[in-house]
Amino acid sequence: MNINFHYDGVTASNRLEILAAKKIDKLLNKYDFIVSADIFFKKENTSSPEKGKVIGVRLSAPGPRLFSESSEASYEAAITSSIDDLSRQLEKRKAKMKTH
Repeated sequence: MNINFHYDGVTASNRLEILAAKKIDKLLNKYDFIVSADIFFKKENTSSPEKGKVIGVRLSAPGPRLFSESSEASYEAAITSSIDDLSRQLEKRKAKMKTH
């Protein structure tokens, strides 16, 4: 599987890429129909300190693409939140694939 990292106004971080890749690999182990992943790192100007670090994750799988985006105080928390959301979406997709 191919994982692409995109940075918008953020310095590239090898540590964040490794963390995100580990989380995506866990999804891949559970859902083998994932083709590729795009991960977007952005910094958002907000007045709230609890938000501002934005992670967007787009997965290519059979059917429409899956996408999740979250804004948290840290990139690590945003990655976890996005992956949890995608896990729920993948579970629904897998259930639909079994019924057809």
